Amino acid sequence: MTTDIDLKRAVRAATTADLDLAELGDAVSRRAADAGLLDLAYAEIDSPLGPLLAVSTPAGLVHLGYPNRPRDAQLEQLAERISPRIVEAPGRLDEVRRELDEYFAGRRHDFGLALDWQLTAGFVRAVLERTAAIPFGETRTYGEVAAAAGSPRAFRAAGRALGANPIPIVVPCHRVLRSGGALGGYGGGLDVKRELLTLEGVL
Repeated sequence: MTTDIDLKRAVRAATTADLDLAELGDAVSRRAADAGLLDLAYAEIDSPLGPLLAVSTPAGLVHLGYPNRPRDAQLEQLAERISPRIVEAPGRLDEVRRELDEYFAGRRHDFGLALDWQLTAGFVRAVLERTAAIPFGETRTYGEVAAAAGSPRAFRAAGRALGANPIPIVVPCHRVLRSGGALGGYGGGLDVKRELLTLEGVL
């Protein structure tokens, strides 16, 4: 059985090496993961929208947060909902960073990242899985997404599900609009939704 003592030993062992801070963080996270002490790794990723908080588990990307919510509040919520064993480990989010950079540069239309859906369930997960299949540059209405998720009349519930999307951009809830083409709501703010749709050539 591993304990916090193992993590402290990992920190001491990593500190004895001649490492800069980024390398130290990655070394600690690797040792913590090897010891079974790391459930969540996070990093801030620069983007045209501001810094995005990316968080992964061993299963994949579990959270991508916009800068309109304080980073510490997001981390505290994840610690409560998933695990308090969370470490800043930029190296473990390198693939997320690379794919987001390519997306914002217009070179990537589909994400190939492994996703961890544990923050979703039931109808919410069904809506988000259907949303993840909307192609780059296309849009759907709330009603269409609700119907695809098995409840054609639940368009308001679909809107709430999209508002609870823990992995925006990668799960492209910005591609879901009101009937008639109005933007509707968006967790990152309507300016962000408009910017993403402009990037994809929709607006």
